[in-house]
Amino acid sequence: MRKMGAGITLTLALVTAELIAGLFAHSLALLSDAGHNFADAAALGFSWYALWIARKPSNAAMTFGYHRAGILTALANALCLAIIALLIGWEALARLHNPQPVNSTLMLVAALAAITINLLISKWLHADSKNDLNIRGAYLHMMADALSAVGVMIAAVIVAMTHIWIADPIVSFLIAALILWSSWGIVRESVQILMEAAPANIDVSAVLTAIRQVPGVCNVHDLHVWTVGANAIACSCHVVVEEQTVRDGQQILRSVITKLDHDFQIAHTTVQIEVDGCDPNHVYCSMQPTEAAHNHSH
Repeated sequence: MRKMGAGITLTLALVTAELIAGLFAHSLALLSDAGHNFADAAALGFSWYALWIARKPSNAAMTFGYHRAGILTALANALCLAIIALLIGWEALARLHNPQPVNSTLMLVAALAAITINLLISKWLHADSKNDLNIRGAYLHMMADALSAVGVMIAAVIVAMTHIWIADPIVSFLIAALILWSSWGIVRESVQILMEAAPANIDVSAVLTAIRQVPGVCNVHDLHVWTVGANAIACSCHVVVEEQTVRDGQQILRSVITKLDHDFQIAHTTVQIEVDGCDPNHVYCSMQPTEAAHNHSH
């Protein structure tokens, strides 16, 4: 949390410096990078908020707590980046038709400062980005901006050596493409989580096989595996067993929960034990909307 706060402060300072330098240098590439950095500052701010609110305990209204706040934040950040990329591309297209002279020295100094700051913040976020989609989004923002700053630096060198002003909008196009690319993966993963899709790193068929291998389990149906939030994977299933004592059935239940936790790091599993349950052919879900189910019953 403290590093996130420091990252926000550094990024906002960089945005201010790049904005001033971009205006004085008449560089669209530098202004584009300032816009990208401003989105990064917003991403870090939202990420900080999401980390804070995710710590709030669950309650009667929010029974899973506030883990999804980080997912919504990651999605909002990615969509904002996509909009910024389109605006940069539109302005770059205009400048391709009407190239303007730029101050390559200011571009180069600002780009070097941006590279240094973005790499520093990326280093702070790297470890936590492996396990948290929200932080991964912020981390990718910073890495993408470091690369875009490299593009600004290259454009500055080209302009300084050749006076080919068109290098500035061309680099702006590349920055816009980079922003779109970095945001797409976050959008896709966020939407999959919100649609209750199975986590990408978990093979659901392997989960099914693992449950069936637990001694005493005859069959499994109504199996669901989904992501609640960062490091919070949930699973629910109906397990069919032979007729036996309640104590023996509870032992099977505990064995299923322990196996899923050990083999797949699924820490929140709900198991319903059945002796003669629903049609076992419905391995995953036979849920229907309430109205459709009512009509079907008639």
